Amino acid sequence: MFVTTSHPSHLAPLRVAIIGTGAIARGSHLPALTALAAGQPLEVVAAVDVDPASAEAFCAEAGIAHAYTDLDRMLAEQRPDLVTLATPPRFHRDQTVAALRAGAWVWCEKPPCPSLEDFDAIEAAEGPEGEGPFAAIVFQHRFGSGSGHVRELLAGQAMGRPLVAHCQTTWYRDDAYYAVPWRGTWSSEGGGPSMGHGIHQMDLLLDLLGPWSEIRAMAGRLVHDVETEDVSTALIRFGNGAMATVVNSVLSPDEVSRIRIDCERATVELTHLYGHRNADWRITPAPGVPSEEADAWRDFGPDVPSSHHAQLTGLLEDLRAGRRPRSSGADGRKTLELVTALYKAAFTGATVRAGDIGPGDPYYAALHGGAPGWAPESREPRTEVPA
Repeated sequence: MFVTTSHPSHLAPLRVAIIGTGAIARGSHLPALTALAAGQPLEVVAAVDVDPASAEAFCAEAGIAHAYTDLDRMLAEQRPDLVTLATPPRFHRDQTVAALRAGAWVWCEKPPCPSLEDFDAIEAAEGPEGEGPFAAIVFQHRFGSGSGHVRELLAGQAMGRPLVAHCQTTWYRDDAYYAVPWRGTWSSEGGGPSMGHGIHQMDLLLDLLGPWSEIRAMAGRLVHDVETEDVSTALIRFGNGAMATVVNSVLSPDEVSRIRIDCERATVELTHLYGHRNADWRITPAPGVPSEEADAWRDFGPDVPSSHHAQLTGLLEDLRAGRRPRSSGADGRKTLELVTALYKAAFTGATVRAGDIGPGDPYYAALHGGAPGWAPESREPRTEVPA
């Protein structure tokens, strides 16, 4: 399946395996692979799931030849070029390392893994720089025509220096959402909305503004009886001097994802929910900016929505060229480092600076850092405050 004859024959077919056959694999990974197979030699050779019935049904529906419940066996027998991971975060380290050691590239769903320690172990298992195999994170919000256009404008300072930014992921998750046993726990989800929900917008903010230098934060468990937070706020200073506010919430009935960056000569704003198109971006010039210049800023070109498809397009090109893909290595680690620093700043009350968290730091090994009231073993049941 997914082999096309319309692409130049000198390209060898890429063999792909999907690990995890739940909603994200069915709704995002498989459709992206199917669409891309229309233009290049590509074959999904196997799917793996611990639930044999789920793996068999997934393969039967998609026309995939081989269903497995054992990852190592699949890697040995099928020798895929690329593995896409759609499993819970707690499995990502071991599964990614196994695939890399078998010679496969990896495209791993966010959150990438539960700690910087895990991420560094993954990096250590990659192949030589310039050769691979490499492991990339699914950060699809930074891909597409809108984010690419704005990234170029900011990099060239066409709108002047970036000064003030706001990054907002305010979503809503009810009690039924957290009734699923693995949700709201450090071991399974890796974190609360800062890790599992807001990570996309924070990754996009970093991709647009560049390196961060310091962060202060707060976190709360205001509604849900969970191990992790259900809301966080942060203040971030970037290396270029820009300052940003960040809000991550699952307590917000009016759901929105938003990034706003105020530059010297214009404000650029993105408002969407789970993905964006060109029309979701707005650029407001400062007084005195020539209309023809502002019109050029607003010309985003052909509309390429942010999506798994958009990111996977580039990753497959990189795989064939043998070059490191975006959102892998240091480029992927920077976002997990920011999330880790947010938790440390929130739980300790200290300002955390880029590069502070390394081996020996409790937050390097676990996002809760063993903090009283937040670490699983130290958490006390939430008590109601009398009216």
